[in-house]
Amino acid sequence: MGWETSEAIVVPVDFSGMSVTAISTALELAHDRNQIHVLHVIPVLDQIAPDIEYLPIPTDTDRQNAVRQHFAEFLSQHGFPGLRQVVRDGQPGKHIADYAKEISAGLIVIPSHGYGGVKRLLLGSVAETVVRRAECPVLVLRRPDAE
Repeated sequence: MGWETSEAIVVPVDFSGMSVTAISTALELAHDRNQIHVLHVIPVLDQIAPDIEYLPIPTDTDRQNAVRQHFAEFLSQHGFPGLRQVVRDGQPGKHIADYAKEISAGLIVIPSHGYGGVKRLLLGSVAETVVRRAECPVLVLRRPDAE
């Protein structure tokens, strides 16, 4: 990349291969790796899903602990140990933009799954929500095999 920033960079991750690419890109752009905030937002469980009453529902604390453990393993496995990990609960697009505002981030680097058509309509687009809500620049990384 041709430029560097000294401001905080938020990197939302979903633990996919594109998350690795987003973290690598942020590391290239950051003046200091301590500027990077790697963020995962745990979606709210749908309480009205069919058969939910028959399944054991993990507590928020259990979910947070499991995600934090997986987060640390994911970062270590991909060569990113020691990066700042942030876990939030709720609607991903909203919480990513809100967190960036909260820390006065200068940039959000977010992977896109590249869905189009019906898939995008049904699955929504976290990246699109972030672009609309963020108060700082957003770098959306397109998946190489996107539709």
